[in-house]
Amino acid sequence: MNKKSKLYYKELIYRVNGAAIEVHRELGPGLLESVYQKCIQIELKDWDIQFVSQASIPVVYKNKFVDANLRCDLFVEDALIVELKAVDQILPIHAAQVITYMKLLQSPIGLILNFNCTNLYKEGQKTYVNELYRQLE
Repeated sequence: MNKKSKLYYKELIYRVNGAAIEVHRELGPGLLESVYQKCIQIELKDWDIQFVSQASIPVVYKNKFVDANLRCDLFVEDALIVELKAVDQILPIHAAQVITYMKLLQSPIGLILNFNCTNLYKEGQKTYVNELYRQLE
C-alpha cells in the first residue's frame, strides 16, 4: 500500500461523496443497489477518479490462500474501500464488513454510502478508519 496522507484521504472522500451526491440527486432513494453501483461508476469516471468495481479481496489463512470470493463494491484509487447500500439503515454487520475489507486490503479508510435516504450527505454516508489511518501524517 502506498503511504498517503490524511489530507489525501480527506480529499478523496470529499470527491467520492460528491459523485455519490450527484447520483442521489438525479435518482433519489428507492432503487436497487446495483443501479446505484452502475451510476456511481459513470460519475467516478466523469470525475476522473480511478476505481475497480467488484474488487476481489484476498483471504489468507495460516499462509494459505482461501477462495472466499469476497468482493468490495468499489476500490477507489487503490486506497479507499467503498460499499454501496440501499437499506433502511446501516447495521453493525455493514460496518463490520467494511472494517474487515479494510483489514484484508490493508486500506486505512472505508466508506459506506446508503442511497436509501432523503439526504445522502447528512444521513447516507459513514466513514471508517483504522490503525493504518491513525499512523498517517
